[in-house]
Amino acid sequence: MFKTLREDIKTALERDPAARNWLEVSLLYPGMHAIWIHRIAHFLWKRQARFLARTVSFFARAITGIEIHPGAKIGKRFFIDHGAGVVIGETAEIGNDVTIYQGVVLGGVSLKREKRHPTLRNKVVVGAGAIILGPVEIGEGSKIGAGSVVVTNIPPFTTAVGIPAKPAGRHTLSDNVDLNHHLVPDPIKRALEHLTKRIEDLEGKISSITDSPPNRELTAMGRKKTDRIQMRA
Repeated sequence: MFKTLREDIKTALERDPAARNWLEVSLLYPGMHAIWIHRIAHFLWKRQARFLARTVSFFARAITGIEIHPGAKIGKRFFIDHGAGVVIGETAEIGNDVTIYQGVVLGGVSLKREKRHPTLRNKVVVGAGAIILGPVEIGEGSKIGAGSVVVTNIPPFTTAVGIPAKPAGRHTLSDNVDLNHHLVPDPIKRALEHLTKRIEDLEGKISSITDSPPNRELTAMGRKKTDRIQMRA
C-alpha cells in the first residue's frame, strides 16, 4: 500500500510542474484523494459491499468534485490534473500511466447492464473537457484533444480532435508520458490547404491551354470545313 502511495505522489510530481513537494501533493491535490478513496471503494465493490462502496464514492465526490464509480477499473500511475467535474462510469477501464484533465467524462450510452463505458489503454492523455461515450477503445499512447467528443474507437498513437472526434494525425511515444496535448493538428486546415493547391494547379493548366498558340493543323481543317459549307450554300 505504501509503495503505491509513493508511486502516486511521484507521478504527480513528474506530471505537474506546479507540484512542489510530496506534502503539498498528499494534502492538497483532489485528484490524488479521489484516486485513493476510489481504491477503497473498488475494494468494497468487488466484495459485494455495494451500498458501502457507493457511500465511500459519494464521500469522495463531495470533497473532491470528482466522481469515480466504485466499479471502474483503474491501473497504476493514473493522474487527474485539477480534476473538477471529472466523471468516470461504472464499466470504464483505465490502463497504466493515463493522464486526464478537468471536465473529462467517460460516460455510457446504454441502459443495459453491460460494458457501456470507455476503455483507455496505457499512456493515454485526455484533454480538458473531452467527452468519451460508450464502450469505445482509446488505443495506447493516443491523445484526445480538449473539448472533443469521442464516440468511435481511436487507434494507438493517434491524436483525435473534433465533434465527433476524428483521427487527425499519428505520433510516436517515448518511454515517458507525453503531455504535449496542445500540439494538436488541424485536419480542416490541412484539407483546405490541399483543396487550395488543387485549384491553383487546375487554374494553371487551364491558363496554359488558353494561352498556347493555336494548333495549325486544327486551324487548317476548320478552314477547309468552312469552305465546303460555303460552296454547298
